[in-house]
Amino acid sequence: MTKKQTKDQKIKELTETLQRLQADFENYKKIVEKQKEAQSEYASAVFIEKILHILDLFELALKDNKDSEKFKQGVQLIYTELLSILKNEGLKKIESLKKQFDPHYHEAMLAEKSNKETDTIIEVLQEGYMLKDKVIRHAKVKIVK
Repeated sequence: MTKKQTKDQKIKELTETLQRLQADFENYKKIVEKQKEAQSEYASAVFIEKILHILDLFELALKDNKDSEKFKQGVQLIYTELLSILKNEGLKKIESLKKQFDPHYHEAMLAEKSNKETDTIIEVLQEGYMLKDKVIRHAKVKIVK
């Protein structure tokens, strides 16, 4: 075998190896994507199972809504139950009232003159929430200017 034939043979072997590796990598990417999808679907199913009880409670409350005070108490219980489930999943309310405005946690919607310290939050227009340590919705607030 000549030097050129040996070189051509080596190039052919390396090319085939590279093609196999590329195919293996593409297959690996597909497998990982399918696993991510399956994991996401499973996580959704687990969470939905946790809140199905809330759906049942709403159905009961809506069936028996003749007594407005009992209905109000039932809705309060449902709210408490849902909040408990969400807290167990890592949801935290952003405490805002009477705190200093922080753009990492708050969104100033209104400003009002007052004798209080500048940038103090005087009203929460919509609660903000964090999932573990990540803000998933900023609190919409009114501040002192």
